[in-house]
Amino acid sequence: MNQTQTNRIEVVDALRGLALCAIVIVHCFEHYNLYYIPESAPQWLTALDREVWNTTWFLLAGKAFSTFSLLFGFSFFIQLDNAARRGMPFRGRFVWRMFLLLLFSQLHSLFYNGDILLLYSVMGLLLVALCRLSTRVVLTVAVIMILQPLEWIRLLCTLLDIPFLNYGNHWLTYAKLAKPVMESGNVWEVIVSNITYGQLYGNLWQIENGRIFQIGGLFLFGMVAGREQLFRNTPASIRRWKWLVLWAAVLFVPFHIVRSAYPAWVEGCPRLAMPLDIALPSISNFLLMVVLVGLFTLIWYDRGEGFKFQRLFIPYGRMSLTNYILQSIVGVTLFYGFGLGLYRYTGATLCLLIALGIFMLQLLFSRWWLSRHRQGPLEWVWKKLTWLGAKRF
Repeated sequence: MNQTQTNRIEVVDALRGLALCAIVIVHCFEHYNLYYIPESAPQWLTALDREVWNTTWFLLAGKAFSTFSLLFGFSFFIQLDNAARRGMPFRGRFVWRMFLLLLFSQLHSLFYNGDILLLYSVMGLLLVALCRLSTRVVLTVAVIMILQPLEWIRLLCTLLDIPFLNYGNHWLTYAKLAKPVMESGNVWEVIVSNITYGQLYGNLWQIENGRIFQIGGLFLFGMVAGREQLFRNTPASIRRWKWLVLWAAVLFVPFHIVRSAYPAWVEGCPRLAMPLDIALPSISNFLLMVVLVGLFTLIWYDRGEGFKFQRLFIPYGRMSLTNYILQSIVGVTLFYGFGLGLYRYTGATLCLLIALGIFMLQLLFSRWWLSRHRQGPLEWVWKKLTWLGAKRF
């Protein structure tokens, strides 16, 4: 197994770091939820922005978040397995750990209204509830959740003209309240906005866009990846990754074609479009994520300890909680009105360069910090509080 002296699985740290880097890029493209396209850009830059946006969005949007979620479920398995080997109960401890993550989410939400940690802390309880079930049952539940069953039921009810739950755009009410504050509010006004209707904006968007089912499914797939030892460099795991990459790629093609074509089929009927807008991206993003994660892992295994360009992401991934919260603080300061207000001037190309700059600065900080400490600062606090009251951790 690719491990450090602290028994970490390095390919997972590298994947987590790469996923977080991709999340930073996506957040910068979105101006940290302050969507805006510069109107005064020259024609050549507008054309370049369009190509950069389309390419980057295809490769990263939904896939970075999916990878991050998959590895969250994998980390749960590692912690559960390590505790079991020491004869220590962990399920209750993990529930406490999720409560602590909820507190971190509230810290993060002070600065950024697109926080994902709150939903992670809630859906993490699903891992506790299902961790004693067989792998077959867990996989079945995971597949069902990724397929977004509620959306297919909604689609069927729409076709049959049967009344169904009315949801999908409630988040827009709060987005309209939050946007002017992001554009021109001072720091205090942004914080007040974020802890009131900003939270409703971000969390309602995630709930109404299928993130509950998506995160739950990804968490469970990550737990299964741990059970099946997919991140150990063995002949069996290599065979499984090759099989997964092949079939995920084969299945991705028709789903992506349908995803690209269906808007024309349901044009003028938002009640039909909305469930498809949620279900099809959930499936196609998952399949492409499997391809990308599998290829990264197979390339890593081919080298044994990973290539230099892959190992670059290890320190960043080891401090993922710290870096996730810090990148939001830096990002909103750069793009929001209380800071530099760069949202007015930056299209996709400049946003990509800014995101890479944030990543490089955080990477340098991570390498410096980890040369002096075993964990990132927030990771240390999280672990310390997780094992509060235990004799040893």
